[in-house]
Amino acid sequence: MIESDFLSATRDSYDSVAEDYTECFRSELADRPLDRALLTAFAEIVRNSARGPVADLGCGPGSVTGRLHESGVPVFGVDLSARMLEQARRSHTELRFVEGSMTELDLADGELGGIVAWYSIIHVPPERLPAVFEEFHRVLAPGGHVLLAFQEGEEPLHLTEAFGRSISLVFHRRSPRTVGEQLGQAGLEPIARQSRAPVEGVERTPQAFLLARKPTESD
Repeated sequence: MIESDFLSATRDSYDSVAEDYTECFRSELADRPLDRALLTAFAEIVRNSARGPVADLGCGPGSVTGRLHESGVPVFGVDLSARMLEQARRSHTELRFVEGSMTELDLADGELGGIVAWYSIIHVPPERLPAVFEEFHRVLAPGGHVLLAFQEGEEPLHLTEAFGRSISLVFHRRSPRTVGEQLGQAGLEPIARQSRAPVEGVERTPQAFLLARKPTESD
């Protein structure tokens, strides 16, 4: 299968800045109390349901993966970038990290109890996002949950340079309402939505968070 251009561009861009990116964002969650609270709530939900492991899709250097592990969640990371995965394995030697794409996961139907896509659907073009959510639905067990984080907005941002290196990354800002509707169309029921203002001097747009659930037969 021919790989999509956006996947190649995303992989190559993160490969080129992996070390600098990891150093810059290593402690990012320390300054995001609301973000930490949402991850903690997600961890409690999936830990108590015990429906299967959690996949941190687009895990990057593994900060979120590590936090979920510390919260008692069976979790592993998936990322396109081999260089990012090197950083993740170096920082979290006790965890499993695998190379892969959320567009076509090497997982069985219903294998996961949860999915986190923490600022990773932002690189998926709008026309490809419904298929990604259908893939999430496929690999989630009934009653499994998915937590999304992304930037709010309508216009995409295209970055061609970061940390002094040439890259080609498109950040697709999204409407929480539209994302919620697309989750619903994929069979994932949105159950919570949260937005917060951008961190001054760091973020450009409001930040959105969506929690959704795959229904069970008894629902």
